[in-house]
Parts: sequence; structure tokens; C-alpha cells
Amino acid sequence: MRLRIPFSLLLYTLVFTACKQEKKEAEIIPEQSQIETISKSPQKVLSPHISTIVIIGDTQIQINYSSPGVRNRMIFGGLLAYDQVWQAGAHMATWIETNNDLIIDDKVLPAGKYGFFTIPSKNEWTVIFNSNWNQHGKDEYNEKDDVLRFKAIPKTSGEIIEHLEYKIIKANEKEGAISLAWERVFVSFNFQLKQ
Repeated sequence: MRLRIPFSLLLYTLVFTACKQEKKEAEIIPEQSQIETISKSPQKVLSPHISTIVIIGDTQIQINYSSPGVRNRMIFGGLLAYDQVWQAGAHMATWIETNNDLIIDDKVLPAGKYGFFTIPSKNEWTVIFNSNWNQHGKDEYNEKDDVLRFKAIPKTSGEIIEHLEYKIIKANEKEGAISLAWERVFVSFNFQLKQ
């Protein structure tokens, strides 16, 4: 004898099972979405990575750096001791790249990519372009790799610049200035394109 299941009961069982399965999946999906959202939510970066690029004539100049914050600290003469090499940023050394020769302080900086370092002092800074651009901080800094060194006079600002900031300012089609500002200190130097 064959058991006959009415079609309506079979259909009800299939629909009920499918609805029950759909409800289980619906309960799981929000949890997965929340995990993805949490893992994708941006964390506050203390020293964001920044790149500044300017084109003057046929010359492109780029500065790449991590921008630390003051965060209620004394920076120059405190966190950063005077008269010591600083990678002019956080984490990896700051680097500057130019596709054409520049004249800075009456000296030629050949086209290329350079680690940018400074030696901050109270009344005078040493600005350094070093051939070893790819290094963590100043861990591998060697004065023998310096391509160009010169002095710059720091200026003091009345307001605090919370995050280290570099600017490349175009004066005209042949010259400009590079500046860095952080805490209450501002340092700037001029450059010309080599003709």
C-alpha cells in the first residue's frame, strides 16, 4: 500500500521549511555586516601619510611624509632634542623628488629622489637632502650620503600648527619655495629651476 501525502500538505511543508531557513539566514546576515563594518571603520591615524605635489614649468616636485600631531607636547627642544638629526616627519623618512635640477642656496640639487632631514636648533636649522630616501626614521642616516646641506632661519608663530605641514609654493614659472610648519615653528627656503 502506497502512502499518499496530499499536495497541499507537501507544499505547506516546503514553504514552512523555506521560511524557517530564510529567517535563520536573516538572523546571520546582520551579524556579518556588523563585523565587516567594524573591521572597515577607519581608525584615527595619529600621523597621517600625506603627499604634496606641485608642477612649475616642466618640473614636478613631490614631498611625501607622515604628519605627526603636537598633542599637547613640547616639540622642538622637548620631544625633538635640539642639534640632532630629525627625519622631518614620523615613521619613514620624509622624501622629496624632483624630475629636474633645482638650485637651492646657490648649489645644484640634481634631479632625483632624496631623504629630507633637518637638524633643528633654537636659532638656526640645518636642512639636508640625503641620497638614502627609503629608510625608517633616521635609523640608517649617514652624513656621507648627504647631497646638499644648508642653513635656514626658523620663524616663530603665535598660533600652534597641530600637524606637521609641508607646502611647495610656486612664485612664477622659474622659482618657488618649500616650507614646513609644526607646533609654533616655521622654516622656509627658496629654490630655482636650473635652466
